[in-house]
Amino acid sequence: MKTSRVSFAAALAAGTVLVLSGPAFAHVSVQPGEATKGGYATINFKVPNERDNASTTQLEVNFPVDQPLTSVMPQDIPGWTVKVETSDLDKPLTVHGKQITKAVTKVTWSGGKIESGKFQQFPLAVGKLPEDADQMVIKAIQTYDNGEVVRWIEEAKEGAAEPQNPAPVLKLTAAKADDHHDGGDKKADDAKNADKDTKAGHDEAASEHGSDTTARALGITGIVVGLGGVAFGIASRRRSA
Repeated sequence: MKTSRVSFAAALAAGTVLVLSGPAFAHVSVQPGEATKGGYATINFKVPNERDNASTTQLEVNFPVDQPLTSVMPQDIPGWTVKVETSDLDKPLTVHGKQITKAVTKVTWSGGKIESGKFQQFPLAVGKLPEDADQMVIKAIQTYDNGEVVRWIEEAKEGAAEPQNPAPVLKLTAAKADDHHDGGDKKADDAKNADKDTKAGHDEAASEHGSDTTARALGITGIVVGLGGVAFGIASRRRSA
């Protein structure tokens, strides 16, 4: 009886942990979690279905209007329809010498189905990413076929626990300042190695040429000595006769 109570208590505790930790594992996220400031990147929104009695049928992601993206290109996903929406910018942007007055603020995928216990990735090629920010908070809305809607829109606060429905966050990192420098060093090293290889090849060829010349000289000397020996032998026989 005592053992049964202990087992029941342990099972209950384990179940409570799973229930409480479930949202942390099941929320919509953006992968990879970081990209380079001022650059372009391909990101995926990973959407797991944590419901046992419903399938996910729609995902909506909303980009911050104060961090406008001038280029957002979705990848085709079989069974899903994608809609890209733009909004007018308060202040036009100049990108590649062209003035941009609109920016993508919302992308919606619908028509497909993510069944219970499965997940789906929704890829986007995005840019130009902000240069003056450390992150982008991209709010997402997940809709189920039973009418339930989960809004992944809560922003995490520094030092606080993760919110119940956290919004996907794309961290922005500075570009490496030594990228070109490293490329130059690599080219210089490659050139040095090529020079070493060329010099080694010349040295090897010279060595082979020297060895070949020495062998020929020794061969000729051997022939001369041999002929001298034959002549000496013939002269000796004549004297003996």
